[in-house]
Amino acid sequence: MSEQFSRIELLIGNEGIEKLQKARVAVFGVGGVGGYVVEALARSGVGTLDIIDADKVCLSNLNRQIIATHKTIGKYKVDAAKERILEINPDAVVNTHCCFYLPETAEQFDFHQYDYVVDAIDTVTGKIELIIQAKQANTPIISSMGAGNKMDATAFQVADIYKTNVCPLAKVMRRELKKRGVEKLKVVYSEEKPLTPVKLADSQKDTDALDNVREGSPRRQTPGSNAFVPSVVGLIIAGEVIKDLIGE
Repeated sequence: MSEQFSRIELLIGNEGIEKLQKARVAVFGVGGVGGYVVEALARSGVGTLDIIDADKVCLSNLNRQIIATHKTIGKYKVDAAKERILEINPDAVVNTHCCFYLPETAEQFDFHQYDYVVDAIDTVTGKIELIIQAKQANTPIISSMGAGNKMDATAFQVADIYKTNVCPLAKVMRRELKKRGVEKLKVVYSEEKPLTPVKLADSQKDTDALDNVREGSPRRQTPGSNAFVPSVVGLIIAGEVIKDLIGE
């Protein structure tokens, strides 16, 4: 084992390192939460990463997304993430998919080829389809619930979707997944009540976010966010993935 992964090897042993090197993990959404998931998985030695996102890095991403710098503004997020992963671990295999995951694009992905799936996307229809496809393939999946409009990074926890409360997104997901017969789902969620974003004057509104408005998507209020909540969620998710992959 190279010195690069020697510190984590002290915790999980050579067998654990080998399991991570042989693993293939798909991360859907590489923004505030997903970018930190990818970062931690790459630094832990996961051998193959599939990263899926259609957005470009914009100025408003700088406050919370690890792949966002002034140098990467304008780049597709998957391209910026791939470059960063390979700078961390040149031996990693990185497969990029520049698309939004929706029911219309689901057929592009074979979930049987993944050892683990991370749901870090922000549309309910996409999340539901992603979870159903992973479940049908018997591929482990972990899903991020709402991280926007939150300030308490200590309020996040890991639970089954049906044991969550407070989180508005989790409430919607519980209802929709129950309709579809999904009996369980590991999620990371917060019991902090979402804050109401401060209404900005028209002259102060962020226009960079408009670059990433999806065609045909209804306009919705942009959630507030910060540097420390999405990162915590992403690192919690990555920790769960690592532990599950090595069998702890």
